[in-house]
Amino acid sequence: MRNSSFLLALVLSILHLSSQPSAATRTTLSRGDSLSIDNPDDILISKSGVFSAGFYPVSKSAYCFAIWFSHPPCSSQNCTVVWMANRNEPVNGRYSKLSIKKNGDLVLTDASHTVVWAIDTASLSWSKTPVHQLRLLDSGNLVLLDREGNVPLWQSFNYPTDVLLPGQNLTWNTPLVSSRSNGSFSSGYYKLYFDNDNVLRLLFDGPLISSVYWPDPAYVSWEVGRTNNNYSRVAVLDSMGNFTSSDNLTFLTSDFGKKTQRMLKVDHDGNVRVYSREKDEKWVVTWQGLSESCAVHGICGPNSVCRYSPREGRSCSCPPGYVWNNDTDWTQGCAPKFESFCNPGSDAHVDFLRLPHHDFYGYDKDYTPNTTLASCKKMCADLCNCKGFQYKFNGEKGSFDCFPKIQLLNGYISFSFIGSTYLKLPKANLSSYQIPTKGFDPLPCPPKAQEVVTYLKGHQNSTLEILFIFATALAGVEIVVVFLTWSFLVRTDPDKRGGYAKGYRLAGTGFTRFTYAELKKATRNFNKEIGRGSGGIVYKGVLPDHGEAAVKLLNEENQGEDEFLTEVRTIGNLNHMNLIAMWGYCVEGRHRLLVYEFMNHGSLAENLSSDQLDWKKRYEIAVGSAKGLAYLHEECLEWVLHCDVKPQNILLDSDYQPKVADFGLSKLLNREGLKNTSFSRIRGTRGYMAPEWVYNMPITSKVDVYSYGIVLLEMLTGGNPVAGHTIRGEIKGDNKTFTSWVREKMKPGLPMETWIGEIVDPTVKGPYDIKKMEVLVAVALQCVEEDRDARPTISQVVEMLLRHESEDL
Repeated sequence: MRNSSFLLALVLSILHLSSQPSAATRTTLSRGDSLSIDNPDDILISKSGVFSAGFYPVSKSAYCFAIWFSHPPCSSQNCTVVWMANRNEPVNGRYSKLSIKKNGDLVLTDASHTVVWAIDTASLSWSKTPVHQLRLLDSGNLVLLDREGNVPLWQSFNYPTDVLLPGQNLTWNTPLVSSRSNGSFSSGYYKLYFDNDNVLRLLFDGPLISSVYWPDPAYVSWEVGRTNNNYSRVAVLDSMGNFTSSDNLTFLTSDFGKKTQRMLKVDHDGNVRVYSREKDEKWVVTWQGLSESCAVHGICGPNSVCRYSPREGRSCSCPPGYVWNNDTDWTQGCAPKFESFCNPGSDAHVDFLRLPHHDFYGYDKDYTPNTTLASCKKMCADLCNCKGFQYKFNGEKGSFDCFPKIQLLNGYISFSFIGSTYLKLPKANLSSYQIPTKGFDPLPCPPKAQEVVTYLKGHQNSTLEILFIFATALAGVEIVVVFLTWSFLVRTDPDKRGGYAKGYRLAGTGFTRFTYAELKKATRNFNKEIGRGSGGIVYKGVLPDHGEAAVKLLNEENQGEDEFLTEVRTIGNLNHMNLIAMWGYCVEGRHRLLVYEFMNHGSLAENLSSDQLDWKKRYEIAVGSAKGLAYLHEECLEWVLHCDVKPQNILLDSDYQPKVADFGLSKLLNREGLKNTSFSRIRGTRGYMAPEWVYNMPITSKVDVYSYGIVLLEMLTGGNPVAGHTIRGEIKGDNKTFTSWVREKMKPGLPMETWIGEIVDPTVKGPYDIKKMEVLVAVALQCVEEDRDARPTISQVVEMLLRHESEDL
């Protein structure tokens, strides 16, 4: 009897132990403990088991520390990941660890013990108690808790990747960034974020250009139901499927009601969607931002056209006269089969091929309202860099408008678009070009993203079909309601009919208007000067809501408040990764101040003599600066000349990426007035100024190109273009003798390695790529040509540099 009781107790104990989670599976991680990649079961799970956190495979031997849905159970490479700590720097599949150090720091190390990602608890100034543990909550939030286990010192909800979970706030400094592709978890090109005007937007931030595409940039915020009259800049999705945003964007998902699992995601195809599922069901789309998938920017690359088919999905093609740059990659776009119309001596006999329902967004060289088709053709034919034009009927005025295009980007076909694009082609070959009428040629591209259900596998169930039909019908009703509302507003409020000049509706701005007292306090009575120029003095400040900032106190000039606010509003709407961001301004009495983001590494001028800028960084700075200037010259709605390009006005962030600063207030011109290039006074800095300033010639964007070329030479040689400075101890230099000195070194017959070795700055450490150095020298010398017509445009400079950027210096 005693033996049988013992056996029964033993069996029950074994059964009890077998029903418990693995000893390696944890709900928390305490100080001094680690999660090891060598143990697949070494993970954190939430209390309900819905979420897990651990090492997730992103390729055969690479892992990222991630959070994923673990209920219902999923295989190791088929889980729905909602967050990653090191999405752009995976760790090795052996010997990697996530550890909480004795001092409370959370550290992710690779097999070589290299720290890949870390949370420094000493930097959490509000932390008064040591870290107690790392815990994964049922909300999917990974939190680092204090000793009492109540206050989160750090949380993953504040650092999202591409997913927003219910209850998680999307704020001005927590954007969602898509993955690179369907099979890649690294950061992609699409971002959901709050812009400077406090409106939630989708941005395509590609390697060459960036542009906002949602909400439709052709309309101001109030026309699409948004408002910039808000200050919180926060959006949230709740568990019921209700989304609310401070810019007045609200919606209910098609399955509104209590659900087990939901998420809002910026997909790799550029659309933003809400997914829902219950228990063992597959993910289904219950809301999406864009109903027309080809409205997403950056899909097909330059000079190509997007088209959507319900059966085949999204596809791309080259317009007549163009061929693929890479027939296995749509994103690289198309190139013309004919010679450039800007080549010297090229035959200027051109004609135009009509492409109905084709639209290429933006990049208009000019805008001419109420004009004939013949006049529009002549206008484009006379501009060598015009690639075609859009000819569109203006229903409000009862006439046709002409939009010549200098770039063919973001092209798409839509029968809802009432208008045509006329493609500029050589007249001799025009008859050989045909308009595609049966869709597009298939390309051996990566798998296309499904437009409705991203995670659905196998056959599509009837429930999803019903949801899709319902969502489509609802979208149609919303479009009708928006159109009728807009028509009513236009009829009843004449003030809302404005803003249509140039074929665009300019968005308002919503950045902060500070008082002089606030900025005086933020800068501690303008105590710490960090820069000075002809326009004013820059001070370091600390703002309660933004942290460190650069506050520029402009020289007191007789500029009216309305004029100042108009220029500030335009500058505030400019948005490019290589332009300094404006956070606010102050206009009070005679005081004029601008508030910018603060750059950790100061200006390029401060770093040229340091040992921080190797040749690779210098090449990246050259490319980034050119991109920023190209946006000012050709991509934004206003024509902005910088007029003072110099190393002091190129700032470097924490990664030494450049941001062009001190632009805009120099000169803003309407694109309708490109010929009106008169200036009341000379602008710029001696040594960097183009000859046009001295000889009182018309001022164009080529003055910035000239100054940029001087900056390139300065980065290359270490010389200084300002008169009185020696160059290598050989000559006293100004900008003319500076450029002449470089040209003299390029003696005919002298090997390239020899003359490049003589001009490059010997104080810069590290090797350099001889071919890239030749490119930099060639570009710089083209930019500083005395004849402005011989200089390239800044966008051509970008193209020349990017052609060689893929090689490592």
